[in-house]
Amino acid sequence: MRNFLFLGFLSLALSACGIPDSKRPSSGGVKIDPSPSARQCYGELRNAGVRFSPLPNQNFSGGCSQIDAITMLDVGRSTEISNLGPVRCELANKFAAWTEYAVRRAARQYLGSELVRIETMGSYSCRRVAGSNRLSEHGRANAIDVSGFVLADGRRITLTKNWNSGRQEKKFLRAIHKSACRRFGTVLSPDFNAAHHDHFHFDMGGNGYCR
Repeated sequence: MRNFLFLGFLSLALSACGIPDSKRPSSGGVKIDPSPSARQCYGELRNAGVRFSPLPNQNFSGGCSQIDAITMLDVGRSTEISNLGPVRCELANKFAAWTEYAVRRAARQYLGSELVRIETMGSYSCRRVAGSNRLSEHGRANAIDVSGFVLADGRRITLTKNWNSGRQEKKFLRAIHKSACRRFGTVLSPDFNAAHHDHFHFDMGGNGYCR
């Protein structure tokens, strides 16, 4: 029974990141008005001081889509976010709250400096889970990969360098990982597998899998 449950969790986690789909997204998707939940999400992001631009709903080839998605221009307080593409509003809302209540506080507590930028490896990408035909959550704009953090004092904290090194830097990364596990559906770290050695993966497609 334990093996069965583990395999179920593993299958769920592997649905997070994947390999590029051989079919490129097609353009010219049908525009659809945002759902009521998306409109509510827009309001919550504005109240949090997050700058963003709503995107039209679109369906692409290969089963990929961008539904109720936005482009985040920052994550509040004019804090920059790099390399981020379209992301579902619900995920963006969770991400902004994680930034405000976990990352900023941990940066002050463990590193004694303010957060000025979050570096990512992207969000939307029409691709399949490695070794399967299942669509990655990235193919629904429902996942974000985070690789590093830049502080006001000029320091750059990355998963590659600091997940297992630097006493305070390591504490910072472990603290924000723990907080992420309470907010997102799936959270993967360098402890999950070699493919995640340089980033956190967050998505809203799981049911609390955290590694």
